[in-house]
Amino acid sequence: MTGPITAGVDGTDESLAALAWAAREAVRRDAALRVVHVWEFQPHAAPDVADRASQESWVREGVAGAVRTVAERHPALEVTTDVLEGPPADTLLEAARDAGMLVLGSRGHGPVVGFLLGSVGQQAITEAACPVVSVRSGDKASDEVAGHEVVVGQQGGPEDSAAALRFAFEAAAARGASVRAVRAWTLPPVFAYSPGSLRLLDEAGGLEPFERQALGAALAPWRERFPDVPVVEHVEMGSAAEVLLSVSGRAQLLVVGRRAHRTAIGARIGSVAHGMLHHADCPVAVVPPR
Repeated sequence: MTGPITAGVDGTDESLAALAWAAREAVRRDAALRVVHVWEFQPHAAPDVADRASQESWVREGVAGAVRTVAERHPALEVTTDVLEGPPADTLLEAARDAGMLVLGSRGHGPVVGFLLGSVGQQAITEAACPVVSVRSGDKASDEVAGHEVVVGQQGGPEDSAAALRFAFEAAAARGASVRAVRAWTLPPVFAYSPGSLRLLDEAGGLEPFERQALGAALAPWRERFPDVPVVEHVEMGSAAEVLLSVSGRAQLLVVGRRAHRTAIGARIGSVAHGMLHHADCPVAVVPPR
């Protein structure tokens, strides 16, 4: 990972939890922490902060208080702060252009506010060039304990999930944790079989052995690069979202790849990432393809 860890804060409990998580991750990775708050002037705000100067001062005081708490907790951590005015989504994305990762707060489990899965958060997750990590308000340092894994979803061939696997192995190495690599599979319709696929399945000994071989091939370069990271290979029949959620209770971090696409109603992320962001209780990292 190159570039600072950038935390987007907006004063909510979720964003403060994200800031605390980002600070711990920066310490683990010996990285700098950049704290970004994006604001827009609200002319109809409360009477005592109705003018631009008062609003900006109020915003800066709030951000400074949050940063002061982090700096006191991690005195050796390099922390910079930027209070930026402008369109929230575009301004945040521009601020994170050179980031190693972007960390945002997430409410999840229903209506979501703040930076995540509203227009700002969805655009950030869909368009950011770096991994975007969403953190629940209830997240705490004690959740990052021995025995809790970094869980990563793998699908397709070795290159299809390479960026997500790299992020997961780097995170596990920094934490002294193990990686659980999850590959879910379902029975394809009969017409999907071709002579070539049937030959490969026959050589592998069936569908499940074929999936296990595919996962092993995808993991091989990362096992070699991170020999000290224990790895659990998890192959299970079922939808990827269901299988990942079934093991997320043992995760201190859940990592999924991003398959963003645009529709007539705007940017959308893949169904697996969307499900994890809404329903997983642990922090979720959405990693763009490299």
